[in-house]
Amino acid sequence: MSDTPRPRAVVLLSGGLDSTTVLAVARHDGFDVAALSVRYGQRHAAELEAAARSAQRMGIARHEIVDLDLRAFGGSALTADIPVPKNRDASDIGAGIPVTYVPARNTVFLALALAFAETLGAADIFLGVNALDYSGYPDCRPAFIEAFEHLANLATKAGVDGTSRFRIHAPLLHLSKGEIIAIGLSLGVDYGVTCSCYDPLPTGEACGRCDACLLRLRGFEAAGVRDPIAYAPR
Repeated sequence: MSDTPRPRAVVLLSGGLDSTTVLAVARHDGFDVAALSVRYGQRHAAELEAAARSAQRMGIARHEIVDLDLRAFGGSALTADIPVPKNRDASDIGAGIPVTYVPARNTVFLALALAFAETLGAADIFLGVNALDYSGYPDCRPAFIEAFEHLANLATKAGVDGTSRFRIHAPLLHLSKGEIIAIGLSLGVDYGVTCSCYDPLPTGEACGRCDACLLRLRGFEAAGVRDPIAYAPR
């Protein structure tokens, strides 16, 4: 058994299906993982509770939850008093930028992850963006990931000194939801502790009708397995 220490990495963990899968991928790839979640003023705390459950389930020793209230800016159905779209057709999901887009959220989150990584001496940052199912989000595109990686190596002491070459990993970027779920299941992910819903019931059940729920349900159907979380009665 090698005594070589594992390389460190930071994983942005929302508590949803994608980020939880990425957490498992990073661990499987041999990284010593620290998880970072953000309490940004989202409509519900369920996803942060799910993130904590997933981090604990996977034995993550360090899981930081940072408070950064984006409700001060609003502009999204997730941070302002704007209705969450429900029962949209598949053709409508991903067409244009949806009202659930939180302005610059992934840019802000990656900046926080970069700061965390630099303090840990980590060169690798993982996030669960997906360009196929969320093509309407400008900060889920390959060009954005590449641009931020370039910025990370210009804007940090570690990058300028040459002590680290930061790498942004988006292993789910070109996968379908069904493919993501299949990978997660092969790595032992317990999707029963995750939360994807944009508008869950006060009792905790997923609404089953928002874009995130519809994409999730379609993914489990494509993977040929039942979604283990509870949904509101239809």
